[in-house]
Amino acid sequence: MNRERLVKAFNEYTANYDLNNPNIYLKYVHTGKVAENCECIAESLNLSSADRELAWEIGMLHDIGRFEQLRRFDTFLDSISIDHAGFGADLLFKEGLMERFDEEGENDDLIEKAIRYHSLYRIPEDLTEREKMFCQIIRDADKVDIYRANFETGLDTVYHVSKEELRNSLITPEVYQVFCEERAIPRNITKTVADHLVGHIALSFELVYPKSRELAAKQGFVWKLLETEFENPETIDTMKQIADKIKNWYQQNMQEMIML
Repeated sequence: MNRERLVKAFNEYTANYDLNNPNIYLKYVHTGKVAENCECIAESLNLSSADRELAWEIGMLHDIGRFEQLRRFDTFLDSISIDHAGFGADLLFKEGLMERFDEEGENDDLIEKAIRYHSLYRIPEDLTEREKMFCQIIRDADKVDIYRANFETGLDTVYHVSKEELRNSLITPEVYQVFCEERAIPRNITKTVADHLVGHIALSFELVYPKSRELAAKQGFVWKLLETEFENPETIDTMKQIADKIKNWYQQNMQEMIML
């Protein structure tokens, strides 16, 4: 894989889309940030130079399906459009797009699995240890940058709602219960805008690698999302409890990291 060639091909591909559209630009920037996170996590695992390059490549290609998803459906919500991860993998490996980015093909099977599975609630159990590792790297790297992307873009834009709807949104008891169990929130139980926010915050519980938790904590965007302003008294109270729980979780896990 030639990094310069891949970046050039990525820029040429995304030039077909309107980068003045804030949602397209969001994914353009997100791609580079996730690739950087992938490389950083890979380095923390003392992977070889070739495997660090592979992790970076997966990061650069993981959301390739998002651009066409937005053009066709005007949404990033997979539930009402398409599975963006599977769609991206199909574009790359069934429709031949991968040849534009990397002609070597040496790691195509692994790259396809990492991209196809990166947004699943749980990855398949029949992966090899190497496949599992790269799937976990991209999933962690993606989660870490979701905090930055959501904060900098604005939750009203990300969730396609008005600021008023966001401020008055409720957190449903089922979502709060899963959060208290320190688990990722299944998409099929999120019903409100505030539910989606809690779901994104809960992604922290799924971070596999110490470096991923360190990146999320030090970048600080998860803390800024916790400061989202609400007007509903019940939501304000629940968000305070959520903030306390996630801060305690990070403190415990960061202490564990130091002790390792």
